[in-house]
Amino acid sequence: MTILSDVKALGQQIWLDNLSRSLVQSGELAEMAKQGVCGVTSNPAIFQKAFAGDALYADEVAELKKQDLSPKQRYETMAVADVQVACDVLSAEYESTGSKTGFVSLEVSPELAKDAAGTVAEAKRLHAAIGRKNAMIKVPATDAGLEALEQLVSDGLSINLTLLFSRAQTLKAYAAYQRGIAKRAAAGLPVDKIQVVASFFISRVDAALDTTLPEHLQGKTAVALAKAAYQDWEQFFGNAEFAGLEAQGANCVQLLWASTGVKNPAYPDTLYVDSLIGANTVNTVPDATLKAFIDHGTAKATLTENTDQALAVLTEVEKLGVDLEALATRLQEDGLKQFEEAFEKLLAPLA
Repeated sequence: MTILSDVKALGQQIWLDNLSRSLVQSGELAEMAKQGVCGVTSNPAIFQKAFAGDALYADEVAELKKQDLSPKQRYETMAVADVQVACDVLSAEYESTGSKTGFVSLEVSPELAKDAAGTVAEAKRLHAAIGRKNAMIKVPATDAGLEALEQLVSDGLSINLTLLFSRAQTLKAYAAYQRGIAKRAAAGLPVDKIQVVASFFISRVDAALDTTLPEHLQGKTAVALAKAAYQDWEQFFGNAEFAGLEAQGANCVQLLWASTGVKNPAYPDTLYVDSLIGANTVNTVPDATLKAFIDHGTAKATLTENTDQALAVLTEVEKLGVDLEALATRLQEDGLKQFEEAFEKLLAPLA
């Protein structure tokens, strides 16, 4: 038994927020899977770093540059191949849990954040290109992304909905999922293999707010927000309408804690893992945070502890004039911009 299997026994999946050719070919990902890592997430920033720093891509880049392909097509050729082999590493996990875990995420182009039809088309194309049951397509939680989510779920794809920063944004995501899964169920199509995670970003909230807050509230808003969002989750998926869909095999959306490496070095390095362990959730962690948690983290069901205290923190923050929904909108826009910039950097050397 490892601390990761202890966390899994508490109902939470730990995923790795990283992917590269070396990670897979060295056997490191397979070793992590043995220890209890049961999923992988990627994004343009992760691939940009991998392509720039991993020598295993050099020959393929040179070969792809000889072919009549666009920079985006060259990127996708390599990214799809990486996701395929990561899916294969985690296929035993996927099969042994009846398609509940073992997913690997690949993101649609950040250029499509406001294009619902374009997102649907690209998500289907990427999913078909990967050709693995445990592939999950990552879509940003913009208005267009939520529209796409509804359609993609109805079409039978598993989706990682990303860049959520608030309770209201997340509730809209659940509603879009419920509409999509209801359409699919009404058409008499199977719903039991479709998994959706709602990626709620943690550390960026504290990083944005801490300098404006009194000391006793610093480093507390993000965890409080996550605990409140989990209460919302329990309420939403406990509703009578969803119970009817669940009876037909539909899965609940799972909250996924993203951006869980601490940005403030004064905070414990496992703060956003230790504080957010709970059933039916996922935590996707960068390598350094994963190593720290394995070394000195604590496997304890903390997500439902001190919830009154968490709500009191949010009330106090709002009384200080912080509009958490306006902050969420700004952080989502900032996140999209960061991914667009990473995508541009990623494509430049492939031109």
